[in-house]
Amino acid sequence: MKITLERAALLKSLSHVQSVVERKNTIPILSNVMIRANGDEVSFVATDMEIEVNEMATAVVAKAGAITAPAHTLYEIVRKLPEGAQVEINAVSAGQIVLSSGRSQFKLGCLPVEDFPKMPDGDHKHKFTLSSEDLRGLIDRTRFAISAEETRYYLNGIYLHATKADKVDVLRAVATDGHRLARVEMPAPQGAKGLAGIIIPRKTVGEVRKMLDEATGAIEIALSESKVRFSFDNIVITSKLIDGTFPDYERVIPQGNDRFLDANARLFAAAVDRVATISSEKSRGVKLALSEGLLTVSASAPEAGSASEELEVSYDGAPMEIGFNARYLLDILMQIEGEGVRFHLADSAAPAIVQDVADASALYVLMPMRV
Repeated sequence: MKITLERAALLKSLSHVQSVVERKNTIPILSNVMIRANGDEVSFVATDMEIEVNEMATAVVAKAGAITAPAHTLYEIVRKLPEGAQVEINAVSAGQIVLSSGRSQFKLGCLPVEDFPKMPDGDHKHKFTLSSEDLRGLIDRTRFAISAEETRYYLNGIYLHATKADKVDVLRAVATDGHRLARVEMPAPQGAKGLAGIIIPRKTVGEVRKMLDEATGAIEIALSESKVRFSFDNIVITSKLIDGTFPDYERVIPQGNDRFLDANARLFAAAVDRVATISSEKSRGVKLALSEGLLTVSASAPEAGSASEELEVSYDGAPMEIGFNARYLLDILMQIEGEGVRFHLADSAAPAIVQDVADASALYVLMPMRV
């Protein structure tokens, strides 16, 4: 194999595929990227056996063929080459490639192409298309609530399924870590109707989201029983799904919260952020004290002191106090894109519902804590 690419195109493709390669691998071939050239195209493929990224690029192909090369090393070499450089990759033998650019030359060891694992797609029962903006919205407004607790592996991703809301078919994304819950929905695209619940792993969510900022076309999502495939522009990301049962999240969403707090989301978030500076690092707890038209945000820590800040709000229920983890509260407040945020409250021990006043498609649930 012998190919020539412009540095920027090569760097872009390598940056996408190398990010799925784990830094420490017990299986040597998984540290490599497979490069296959044919016609005037070259494909770059990397995998960790759970997720596979395949990207196509245009190249001058002097000799067709395929090789594997160390993914991170190759990426670092290309990253450090000067802008506008032409890069030639030449497989001089089955076990070595030579990368040349200007007066620079690098010789890298290869591993057999036959050893590189192939991730089968499976039978796609559902195929539908989302705009990059819609998919970004589903991911950005839910992924902060994905659990990092490996023992509850079924919470380590975003739960995606089709359902009905007010007799309308919707596609809904849900994530929870047991302390907070994020639920976002949009009108169901054609092909998604009847989609049973799937759990997309946290790493896959992160890899897809990184590439969405550069996406120019629509995103095709294809689903089989055990895998999901995202196709857009010249990139295909295939991932295994989490094999588990997502909990009945509807049971977590309280129904009887009849006290309403309306506030300016930005002012509220800024006040919480300032007051939380003084709170205990371990719990990061802040207390919200509510009375008619007034909210007092406070925090105290024996070793650091105390802080409080008052905000004018819309609230006409009975006076009450409730505590929240400041980081969890801020995570939710930062999802509010409109000016107003509404809290649905019951009492100091009941979960709170949080919504963007201007956008009913997203709902958040936050568990209280003792402060």
